[in-house]
Amino acid sequence: MVEAEVPKLASAAEYFFRMGAEGKRFRPTVLLLMATALNVPMPRRPTDAVVDSVSGELRTRQQCIAEITEMIHVASLLHDDVLDDADTRRGIRSLNFAMGNKLAVLAGDFLLSRACVALASLKNTEVVSLLATVVEHLVTGETMQMTTTSDQRYSMEYYMQKTFYKTASLISNSCKAIALLAGQTAEVSMLAFEYGKNLGLAFQLIDDVLDFTGTSTSLGKGSLSDIRHGIVTAPILFAMEEFPELRSVVNRGFDDSANVELALEYLGKSSGIQRTRELAAKHANLASAAIESFPDSDDEDVQKSRRALVELTERVITRSK
Repeated sequence: MVEAEVPKLASAAEYFFRMGAEGKRFRPTVLLLMATALNVPMPRRPTDAVVDSVSGELRTRQQCIAEITEMIHVASLLHDDVLDDADTRRGIRSLNFAMGNKLAVLAGDFLLSRACVALASLKNTEVVSLLATVVEHLVTGETMQMTTTSDQRYSMEYYMQKTFYKTASLISNSCKAIALLAGQTAEVSMLAFEYGKNLGLAFQLIDDVLDFTGTSTSLGKGSLSDIRHGIVTAPILFAMEEFPELRSVVNRGFDDSANVELALEYLGKSSGIQRTRELAAKHANLASAAIESFPDSDDEDVQKSRRALVELTERVITRSK
C-alpha cells in the first residue's frame, strides 16, 4: 500500500515497514483481534459460498483499517521525529537523520495520502470521518504540546487530553471503525471505542514511566527524552504534587543537566512512578471491562479473541519496553 513512483520516496515511505524496523505492530494486532471479537457468525445458508464471500469481504475491509491505522501512526512518527530533531527511532537511525528532514516530512505526507486513498475505497462515510478526526487530533495534540501556558503545562487534566489526542485517539477510533464495519450497534461500537481509548492511555502512561526507568536500548530511543525536551509527563506531575518546589526546577528548563538530575532526585523521593503505574492500571481495567461488556457469544474464535484483548491490557502495564 506504500508503493511510490519515485524510488527515493518509496524507500523513505517503507523505512519503518522493513524487517527489523517495523516496531511492535501493536495497533494492527489489536484491530485484527477486535475484528474477530466483534464479528457475529453469520447464519448458514443453503449456499455456503455466499456466506464465505461476505465474511471474507468484511475481513478484508477490517484488515484495511488495520493497515490504514499503521500508516497514519508511522506518518506521525516521521513528522514527530522532525519536530523533535530525533536521531533514533525503534533502535535505528531515524528517517530524518538518515535521509534529511525534507524527505522525512514528504514520506509522512505520502503515507497519509495513501491512507486517505485506502480509506476512501471503503466507501463508508462514518468510518472516513472517524479516521479523518484522528489526523486532526494528532495535529491538535502536537500543537497543544508545543504551545502550553504555564498553568496548562502543570495540569494533569490538560496532559491527559493531550495524551488522548496524540496516542489514544488513533486506536480508539480505529476500534470503533472495526465495529461499524461489522454492523455493530452504536452501544457496542462505543464499547470498542472505550477499549481502544483506555488501552491507548494505559500504553502511553507506561511509556512515560519507561522514559525514566528504561534504557535507550530497550526503548529504541534515548531515555529521559521527554524531560530533556522540556515535556512534563505524568510521573513529574505527580511528583510535583508532593514536592511543589519541583515546579521551579522545571521552570528553569533542562538545558542544564544539573536541573535534570535535580528533577530526577525529586522524582525518586516521590511516588510519581508508582502513581503513574496505578493510573495506567486503572485505564487498563476500564479497557478490560469494555470487552467484558460485549454481547455474549458462544463462538470459540470470538471468545479467544476477547480473552486475548483482555490479556493485552495486562501486558501493556507490565511491559518493560
